[in-house]
Amino acid sequence: MQIRDVSPIDFPAVIELWEQAGLTRPWNPPAADLQRALDNPGSTVLGGYLDDDLAGTVMVGHDGHRGWVYYLAVADQHRGSGLGRTLMQAAEAWLVDQGAVKLQLMVRESNRAVIGFYDRLGYTDADVRVLAKRLD
Repeated sequence: MQIRDVSPIDFPAVIELWEQAGLTRPWNPPAADLQRALDNPGSTVLGGYLDDDLAGTVMVGHDGHRGWVYYLAVADQHRGSGLGRTLMQAAEAWLVDQGAVKLQLMVRESNRAVIGFYDRLGYTDADVRVLAKRLD
């Protein structure tokens, strides 16, 4: 598997994967999220490619102190193969290279299977409440 930054030519495949994985929301256009990530030097979207086919993604960024991960997705036919773990390791390495000292991510409380995945990778509940306000 090759892991590299996605490019605009990959957008249709990335968006299809995110939709298949149930990660998109109507109020959060995925193409805009992709473009913002690629336009910002503090973020990127890593793609995992098998024989030039997109098999998984992870969006990663940092604010100078802590890193964040979004849009970890693995194509259905590759789930359970270790690709998600490999993508998270790549995201962690990217953040270390950027000088981040902590990685955070958000998972919907109802998504028990994904919480179990992160538990197995050594992530723990940070015991914080995430608050949000739309600015658009």
